[in-house]
Amino acid sequence: MYESGEDYLEAILRLQLENGFCRSVDVANKLAVSRPSVSRAMSLLEKDGFVEFGMGNMLKLTEKGKAKAEDVYNRHKLLTVFLQKITGLPEDQCEENACRVEHQIDADVVAGIQKWVDSNK
Repeated sequence: MYESGEDYLEAILRLQLENGFCRSVDVANKLAVSRPSVSRAMSLLEKDGFVEFGMGNMLKLTEKGKAKAEDVYNRHKLLTVFLQKITGLPEDQCEENACRVEHQIDADVVAGIQKWVDSNK
């Protein structure tokens, strides 16, 4: 999956956690992209079985979509915490950098970081 697809899935998950629901316009606002861009992305994600549309054009993650979104979001949170601990920099700066890294990092590196964070609480 492309980085942008992961960003869309993560945005849907975060919006659902924050608001209890998610619409395409919410995703557009969160990611600062156009509504047509969201529409195109949702069509592709729906075709690939990651999202479906509910009543009132509410976006819903499928089980497959939720699993992928949670994986990305968990990496994002872990990397943010890790970067804060090792750099002492502000959370917003660490979160911005975590967002860029979360898409490229290997699973075994994530596991190693998790182990380090767990032992350095």
